[in-house]
Amino acid sequence: MQHLIDVILGFSYIGIFLVVFAETGLLVGAALPGDSLLITAGIVAANKTGKVQLDLGGVILAVIAGAILGSLCGYFLGKRFGPSIFSRQNSRFFKPEYRLEAEKFFAKEGPKSVMLARFIPFVRAVVPTLAGVSNMNFGMFALYSVLGAILWGAGLTALAYYVGQKIPNLDHYILLIIGVVLVVSFIPVALKLLEARRGRGA
Repeated sequence: MQHLIDVILGFSYIGIFLVVFAETGLLVGAALPGDSLLITAGIVAANKTGKVQLDLGGVILAVIAGAILGSLCGYFLGKRFGPSIFSRQNSRFFKPEYRLEAEKFFAKEGPKSVMLARFIPFVRAVVPTLAGVSNMNFGMFALYSVLGAILWGAGLTALAYYVGQKIPNLDHYILLIIGVVLVVSFIPVALKLLEARRGRGA
């Protein structure tokens, strides 16, 4: 993973933009490093050492732009192709009732889920497409998608930058930091799944 991040950062802001765009807008990009990329880029920008030289403002702009445009792309892909994909009764993963469940979910939890999904790996790659599939109001989706992109893109990167300035040689512990962040990110998902499981058992 760290080698992949180093390659991405080698392409500077364009590499960051493209990875964030794919990770937040294309389902196939779900496995790409999102949080770990932002953390590494923030620390690299703070240290100003090594072959890669990054500026905090440039990193934040690249992340926010990639996150916003990626989520909009995911939304329109879901809106365009979702109805035909979820029209097969015999499909194992794309049954019509799954689309109806998604519509109910986004009608109730849409704005909050769109914004909070930014902070959860894999989930942020799926939510924009599902929002498009479920015909969530575009204006509402766009508003909370932009808010989430700013909070996630600027917040996480700036935090990594700030900590990177305060703690010497923090770049030596990037993998450990990324691991902790990933574990913390999955806690809300685990709690939600546990709650749903208890609800089914009740």
